[in-house]
Amino acid sequence: MSKQIQRPGTPAKKPKARSRVPSEATLNRRKRLMETKRSAIMEAALDIFSRYGLHGTSLDQVASQADVSKTNLLYYFASKEELYINVLRQLMEVWLRPLQAFSVEQDPVEAIGDYLQVKLELSRDHPAESRLFCLEVIQGAPLLLEELRTSLREIVESKVAVINAWIESGKLAPVEPHHLIFSLWATTQHYADFRVQVEAVSGRTLDDPAFFAETLANLKMLVLQGICPRN
Repeated sequence: MSKQIQRPGTPAKKPKARSRVPSEATLNRRKRLMETKRSAIMEAALDIFSRYGLHGTSLDQVASQADVSKTNLLYYFASKEELYINVLRQLMEVWLRPLQAFSVEQDPVEAIGDYLQVKLELSRDHPAESRLFCLEVIQGAPLLLEELRTSLREIVESKVAVINAWIESGKLAPVEPHHLIFSLWATTQHYADFRVQVEAVSGRTLDDPAFFAETLANLKMLVLQGICPRN
């Protein structure tokens, strides 16, 4: 094979620089930074969406509260609608996680009592999530309707089967499972969605440990007495 002769006056070709492969520590640091920024954006979006709704919120507001540039925000979420849907999906996951724990092997009175407590804790600790979900549903769930018809419905139907199994085994009174689940949601989330009304009428909120305990005890009495087997 003949050697390629370099012509006089032609600059010698420099060998291509080999691209440097980032270390694992560098990659992990970048990943943590990206997760931190994404979480900050989601947290800011939740706060602003829950107060002003989708149409009353701008990406500039979210970016400012999250302490990122709008360009940086759009790197993580392509549009305001995409950000909104991601916030809604995350809050649905948080709110539905306790319901997913229902299983046939559990004692239903204990399981439902624990569920009431967890749901009240979520209403106390995450009221913005509940208010945002409530706002979306009141508006006809234009961006979440498909989620409600698919993933939410699948979860609920699987738990309807669990409740029916409890009824058939004589562990619960014959109640319609959907209405039981709707009632559990309504009674617990009321303290988040209508927090202002609760405080205006009673002068207290779930942040008061004594009021929390009183609320939980009364909800357990109202619900569990209605679903315990009748002799």
